[in-house]
Amino acid sequence: MILAGDIGGTNTRLALFEAKSGRLEPHTELTYPSREHASLDEIVVSFVAQAQRPIDAACFGIAGPVKDGRAATPNLAWIVEAQSLARALKLQRVFLLNDLESIAYGTAALGPGDYAVVSEGVNEQGNRAVIAAGTGLGEAGLFWDGATHRPMASEGGHADFAPRTPIEIELLQFLTGKFGRVSYERILSGPGLHNVYQFLRDARHEPEPAWLAQEISAGDAGAVITSNALAGKSPLCEHTLDLFMQIYGAEAGNCALRFTALGGLFIAGGIAPHLLAKFKEPAFMQAFASKGRMKTLLEAIPVKVVTNGQVGLIGAAHFAARNVPPPLGAAPAGVARIAKN
Repeated sequence: MILAGDIGGTNTRLALFEAKSGRLEPHTELTYPSREHASLDEIVVSFVAQAQRPIDAACFGIAGPVKDGRAATPNLAWIVEAQSLARALKLQRVFLLNDLESIAYGTAALGPGDYAVVSEGVNEQGNRAVIAAGTGLGEAGLFWDGATHRPMASEGGHADFAPRTPIEIELLQFLTGKFGRVSYERILSGPGLHNVYQFLRDARHEPEPAWLAQEISAGDAGAVITSNALAGKSPLCEHTLDLFMQIYGAEAGNCALRFTALGGLFIAGGIAPHLLAKFKEPAFMQAFASKGRMKTLLEAIPVKVVTNGQVGLIGAAHFAARNVPPPLGAAPAGVARIAKN
């Protein structure tokens, strides 16, 4: 039995997968509010006790950089250590991946029903890339070695925001006053959407009705802005989402350029599935492809929005299945053979 985890700043999702005839079949899946728990170890112990199934391998995708089996998450006050998790699970080894690296592994298992096509592009082999806005902004590449794609983590979401238009320059100046340094994550994330909203309200003086201010103060600001924008209830929310999507398109194009993603760009994360209609509007792809002499190259790249919310869990499970370590004291017969078929 394989334990997979998708560890974000908002939610921690754990699931069990069983290797059968070369396939991974999902079993128990539970979601935990991350900030209500002191550590990942605490959640894992609780999950395993409830599932009551023996664990043969485990892999967790973590929202943050992973180094030497250790991760300090930027949007969560946790230190995650592979050795500590291995002791808790009675395994010789537990694998930690950056969450976008885990999603990148998961894209290999996606079928047509797991994504929506934004741009068909040209179907050819080559590197791929993944970008995902949620609690934060993540990016990863998949290097094509001639036979398979090999995911690689990055912290590209923390790269400096590069404005392209007068209003984006104003946005940079506003956010510089608020944060000092401005990364793309300060804009392309749930909290970032609220930052854009505050800029339009406070610096551009777009009116905020009292009912909207009350909704935002009482709930998830990003979700409130999105729902009111899509419903056409607030010009301020609509303008916020339009600017957000234009910047998302520009940075998605940057991500595709960084990894020369001729094989395609996947847009994942918790925000994207709710904004499919916005991704299919011209503004996103115009910003994506507006790269001067590289425009023709960008227009040929397939762009897809991942709609399967399990992609990070699937990626972690597939990585663990290919690297099954024995539990302390013994190796489970046949697990590695089945997982590698």
